[in-house]
Amino acid sequence: MIPADSSVPYATTIHVRDTCLCLHVQRAARALARRFDDALRPVGLTNGQFSLLMSLNRPEPAGMGGVANLLAMDRTTLTAALKPLLRRGLLIVAPDPEDRRARVLSLTNAGRAVLAQAVPIWTREHGQLDEELAGGSDALRDGLRVLA
Repeated sequence: MIPADSSVPYATTIHVRDTCLCLHVQRAARALARRFDDALRPVGLTNGQFSLLMSLNRPEPAGMGGVANLLAMDRTTLTAALKPLLRRGLLIVAPDPEDRRARVLSLTNAGRAVLAQAVPIWTREHGQLDEELAGGSDALRDGLRVLA
């Protein structure tokens, strides 16, 4: 049982606020998501939808599991993320020819066209980020890869 008079000192709160990597990564992720959502709005995509479409930009259809793994989401979350893109006709979900129980994903011509419009926007935003980040974005990317 926790004593009723136990408390965490405010100095600890400040220390966690200033040093917690998880908090700082979450805040940065939200800020980056908003930035790319705003930038991609003219082509009708969110940053997550851009990443999903980009993950399907490949010569062969992609399996659901592989896409979910690449995007670090579970299959249920991926299925929900696919729905607005399916409604817009940007991708298709089809039975896997090697295992009819599984599904594969691929871009439609409309999906490729939207992606082609979005890539220059993404490139411009990334260029601006590279200029804004002290030491460039490579060191940040390398550190994030270690954590992922």
